Amino acid sequence: MRSSPWDWNAVAISSLLYALAFNLTFFIQELFLVVPKALTPGLRPTLFHNNHRWLGENDLASLFQGTGALATALVGLVCLVVLRAGSPRPGAWRLFVIWMAYCGLLMALPQVVIGAMSPASDVGMAMTWLGLSSATKRIAALLALVAIAAVALALLRPALELAHADGVATARARTRFIAQTIALPMLIGTALVIPFRVPREMIEVVLLPVLVGLPGALWMLAGAWRVRDVHGAGVRLGSFVLPLLAAVVLLLVFQLLLRPGVAFY
Repeated sequence: MRSSPWDWNAVAISSLLYALAFNLTFFIQELFLVVPKALTPGLRPTLFHNNHRWLGENDLASLFQGTGALATALVGLVCLVVLRAGSPRPGAWRLFVIWMAYCGLLMALPQVVIGAMSPASDVGMAMTWLGLSSATKRIAALLALVAIAAVALALLRPALELAHADGVATARARTRFIAQTIALPMLIGTALVIPFRVPREMIEVVLLPVLVGLPGALWMLAGAWRVRDVHGAGVRLGSFVLPLLAAVVLLLVFQLLLRPGVAFY
């Protein structure tokens, strides 16, 4: 990656990789909301590009409203462990794994906070089924807020290792690099996510991506100055053409195959 303060090719690649990671993570969430219901007697679920629904009744349906967030958290945790172990090698694939860890964990954790406040939300329904008290829910929400910051800060070093040596030499340079590689691409990528989610009510189309993307980027910007002894690999991310083609293919899958609904019964 070049040492230029604003490498717009890198911004474009990171934005596309974020959009891919977000939508793949959301698909994993909805898939693992559907599969447990499909295996439960009396429930007939259908998967869509931006949601799922089911027919029939079974008491376990409320519990299984929490399996989507659990699945994305596990995917994100695995990606984070892989990154902390030093794999994959610095480059576009490593940046994609960073975004998968980011989206997987930061899509799941805010749902714990929302679930503590809203029994009608997905995780809120699972909490109610589990019989969690109000105090326990508040503690879970507080721990989730702390975990959001911890995850974001844990991703700082893997992200900074993509920089040129000049990009990590000073606190200002590290903050600038995170702004270029994480914060701005998150904003652009959030806009790119919208076509994958329409048509649906705007609060779901826009608010969810903002809740997933914004807190982590802010924590990473705030913490970049304090990272010490990070060694930038100075790699180039390559061309944005392949991520763009992947995003277009995924959009077609979402809108042409998933949007009409895929029945799991």
